[in-house]
Amino acid sequence: MELGGRTSSKGPVVVESSTPPVCSSCGKLVSPFEKGIRFLCPNCGSVTIWRCRMCREFNVKYVCPKCGFEGP
Repeated sequence: MELGGRTSSKGPVVVESSTPPVCSSCGKLVSPFEKGIRFLCPNCGSVTIWRCRMCREFNVKYVCPKCGFEGP
């Protein structure tokens, strides 16, 4: 396989790595197929909060790491 003048015999190349989202309440990875949600902190608006489906359903609290806001 030739890429821009270079020959590569390996499989696909990862151009950019990404970090999977982690629930701000329980610390569990939020699966792409799970009904998780992300939103900005309602108080400071500068931190992205991730919530997994279970923490949303059971109203587990979360804390903004920047301003300390606690939400249901």
